[in-house]
Formats: sequence, C-alpha cells, structure tokens
Amino acid sequence: MAGMNAPEEVDLLVVGGGKAGKSLAMDRAKAGWSVVMVERDKIGGTCINVACIPTKALVGSARALEAARSAEAFGVRIEGAPEVDLALLRRHKEGVVGGMVEAHRHLFADSGMDFVMGSAEFTGERTVRITADDGATRLVRGRDVVINTGTTPSMPPVPGLREAGAWDSEAILRLRTLPRRLTVIGGGYIGCEFASMFALFGTAVTLLQGPGQILPREDPDIAEQVAAALTAQGVDIRTGARAERVDRAADGTVTVVLADGSSVTGDELLVATGREPVTAGLGLEAAGVELDERGYVSVDDRLRTSAPHVWAAGDVAGSPQFTHASWHDFRVLRANLTGGEASTAGRLVPYTVFTTPELARVGLTETEAREQGRDVRVARLPVAAIPRAKTLHETTGVWKAVVDAGSGEILGAALFGPETGEVVAAVQMAMLGGLDYRRVRDAVITHPTQAEGLNLLLDTLG
Repeated sequence: MAGMNAPEEVDLLVVGGGKAGKSLAMDRAKAGWSVVMVERDKIGGTCINVACIPTKALVGSARALEAARSAEAFGVRIEGAPEVDLALLRRHKEGVVGGMVEAHRHLFADSGMDFVMGSAEFTGERTVRITADDGATRLVRGRDVVINTGTTPSMPPVPGLREAGAWDSEAILRLRTLPRRLTVIGGGYIGCEFASMFALFGTAVTLLQGPGQILPREDPDIAEQVAAALTAQGVDIRTGARAERVDRAADGTVTVVLADGSSVTGDELLVATGREPVTAGLGLEAAGVELDERGYVSVDDRLRTSAPHVWAAGDVAGSPQFTHASWHDFRVLRANLTGGEASTAGRLVPYTVFTTPELARVGLTETEAREQGRDVRVARLPVAAIPRAKTLHETTGVWKAVVDAGSGEILGAALFGPETGEVVAAVQMAMLGGLDYRRVRDAVITHPTQAEGLNLLLDTLG
C-alpha cells in the first residue's frame, strides 16, 4: 500500500461500479492494465440490485399471476384462486439478484482488477482518497479516471413526505407485506411500471400525475392506450394531481392532500418522480470536474469532463437513464482510452416500459417529428390484428410507426403490446441501416410471431 503522501499510480481508476464502469474495469484489467475500481454501495451497481433486475423479476411474477388467472381461456383449469405468496415472491427476486451479484464477484476477481468496497473522494488532479469499508485508506492516482456513480431516487419537497415514511423505487423492493391500497406519486415510466405490477398483485392502486398526461414523453394517443390498460387492471389514474401535503395517521394510513383540496388515502405511498445524480462527497471541485445546470457531471460527446483524463459515464453523466445506454458508454470509453475517436452523438437508444403489456420505443415520436417540420406518414395497427397475440389471448395495445414521407425511412416507433421489448430491436436495426420501410414490410418473418406484426404494421402504409 502506498503511503498517504505518495499516491499509488495505476493505469485506470474507476469510481463507481455501474454498467459502464465495471465493464471498462474488467475489460482493461484483462488487457493487462493496472486497474482499481471502488464501489461504495452494492456489487454490480444499481441495475442488478435495486432497479432493472429485481423489478423485472417482480414484473415476471405479476405476469405469472395474471396468466394463472386467465388459464381457463387456454383450456387449463386451476383449482382455487391464484394468490401472491410474498415470502416466495421475495425468494424469487432475491435469488435472481443474489445469483447475479455472486457472478459479479467471480468476474471481478477473474479479471485481475483491484476491487474495493468503500468510498472515494478526489483530493486533486486524477487523485482519489479511497476509504475501504474496513477502514483502510489509500491514495490512488489514475492515468485516466472514470466517474460512474449513477443516480439515486429523488424526493420532491412536499411537506410531510419524508416524515410519512414514503417508499421510493428502491425501498419498495424491500416490502414485507403487500399493501391493500397503494398511492403512487408520479406517472412516468417507473410509476406506471409499479402501478401495473401492484394492480396485478391485487393491490388497489391510485396513480397521481401532475400536469398533463401520464408518460409525458410519449405521443398522447400512446399514453391514452397505456392509461386505458392500467385502468382496466384497476389503477385509478388522476391527472392534474399536485401533492401539497402528506400525512401519516396513527392507524398507519397515509393521506396525500392535493392542490385542489381533495385527498387520497392509502396504506402505503410510493414516490416515483425521478432520480438525481450521485455526486455529493466526491470532491469533484478538487479534481476540476464541472457539473451542468441539472447537477450532472458535464461531459462532451466523447465522455470527457472538464478535467484532462477524467471521464464520466452512465446516469451521472446525464446519459439516458438505461443500462444499455451505459453499456454503450463503456464501448465509447474503451475506444477513446485506446486511441479511438468514438462518440455518443446521434446514437439511437431504444427503451421499454415494463407495464403489462409493455411499451417499447425507439426514435422520434410523431409529435417530435412534426415539431421538427418533418413530412411524415404514420402507420397504426391494433395488437388484436396480430395472429400470435390472438393465440396468447393478449390483444391489448397498439403499434405505431413514424415514416419519412419522402425517403421512406423509419423515424421512430412506439409498440405497446406483449413482448414488444423484443421486437423493437428489429426496428432499431432497420433505422440504423437507413432502410426504407418497405424493406421491413416485405421481409419474410416467421409466422405466427409477435415480430410478424412489423409486416402488418408497415403494410398499412402501402
């Protein structure tokens, strides 16, 4: 261990073990670089521990429950009403997460990097003081340094909210009882996913969205379709509902008082109003690393910060808050740290909202395309028109594609229906290749599959 006055010199120092950071650390260590990575919270990062993986495991449980309830439609009779066993539910979720965390322990060790559980604080140019969980302290200076500390759930400044013990999107994963009534503040992607999940579990859910529609980044017609599906699952959606105060009563119930004077009472409250960057305590000023106006680490399209040889990636750098975007950041960083000229400019990042059914999106919405002055054609197809959806008795939803009227290129798509997160990748690849929509329309796609819906969707344009 280096003395505190003589920093230990390494090729790469990674602060935070999110998708980009851990992938880069393992890759460069395997390439023979000296690498130190420090993570202050959980092995594997947010996605594996408190976001994508555990939530999608629970979504899978909710869908299994819904399938059991619908089994008779398939000619299968189940004696008694299917119900949630919360202990089994937790065991399923924790088993999936635990297996992936353990796999990461082995991957980290096998890569040859120096992995430290602890905290990190910059003390100067490319130099970090690392305090391990066991109290050991060391100074490390990287030839290159990558900041990949991610984000954490944010709480709006609503009086009484914290005092009421409201859940955020991470705390709710530790639930020990299934609430009879759940109030959700925030109608974005996270709020809609949890609302759908808990409604399928049998909880009475009230979803409060402020100004405008739920899923505010989506076209109104798509948001309306999602809202209708959630309503059919039993979710009470209230738009224009701004929380003014939150109170927890002696009996444990939580009441949200709204700006219009009305109120909503439930057994528990989930706040899903977004996430904020994790930068506190990093000492970024000492490193010469600047933040943007939203508090994220400011980077250019090569992921360089304002400090030479200090880079940032993933959510903390303002990238789209998806693990696959952070994975692309890793590829950009790897290229640029080894003499390349990779960029995030113009990249096409699809995403999926894991409601039931799910909403998969890529590219421009119709609204965005028209705001850009594009002359567009719009294809629409009800999911009920897809043969595979009929065989599965899953016909809720609509598919939509936006096409340039002149070139025929696909500009974007919104696919709301079963398993569309698998299908949207084909649309993205067509867009990356600049294909005329007719190339996709005329492709020979296996029948009967959900992907065949692309033939049917684009055929509506002629």
